[in-house]
Amino acid sequence: MNYLKLLAVLLLTVPGLSAYSQKKVLIFSKTTGFRHESIPKGVKTVTQLLEAEQIKTVHTENAAYFCSDSLAKFDAVLFLSTTGDIFNAEQKSAFQSFIRSGKGFIGIHAATDTEHNWPWYGQLVGGYFASHPAVQNAKIDVVDNKHPSTAQLPAVWWHKDEWYDFKNVQPGLHILMTLDEKSYADGKMGKFHPIAWFQTFDGGRMFYTGLGHTDAAYDVAAFQQHIVGGVKYVLQVD
Repeated sequence: MNYLKLLAVLLLTVPGLSAYSQKKVLIFSKTTGFRHESIPKGVKTVTQLLEAEQIKTVHTENAAYFCSDSLAKFDAVLFLSTTGDIFNAEQKSAFQSFIRSGKGFIGIHAATDTEHNWPWYGQLVGGYFASHPAVQNAKIDVVDNKHPSTAQLPAVWWHKDEWYDFKNVQPGLHILMTLDEKSYADGKMGKFHPIAWFQTFDGGRMFYTGLGHTDAAYDVAAFQQHIVGGVKYVLQVD
């Protein structure tokens, strides 16, 4: 066996390396509306979390990445508190082709406050931001603890964040977590208030979590595990 073949064998036997070595995620945080102060902390934390799992990352706020040549290098895109209209027509088309080729999408927090006038994106992300009360503690009910993003979470999870109310929530979403509006003030969705979900849409996998407004949220181990599990689901790795 020559040295190149031996190296290949060794790489394939390193735990975890063979599963993730080819996976690459584009972290995108462009805003044309409200800009969250937590974006730098979120980008830094998510980058560190994924690289610890040997998942490669690139961060940008340049929508020019959304062309067929650039997107072909990635297995998923992660929208971290993007807001407003962020794409032109050509970039929208490239993004659609990316998802339809079987690639993945992850949305964190204000990803639902993005491209409100693009119905395809609304279907992909699963719903749109409508309103929110003040940042406060709330009770999260984990309604699906089998998913990689929730498997490490308690059945009842208290967390402090900015709690989005949503509109145009899409039918057929697999709901992971809901909010108990009795546990905090001024929620507007009533008894059924989803806050994290996943689906297969238009050929690709997607995961969304409404958490992640504050810097402090990204220091919470449970939230970190939630993000990593969601990314692993989208990338189809264990």
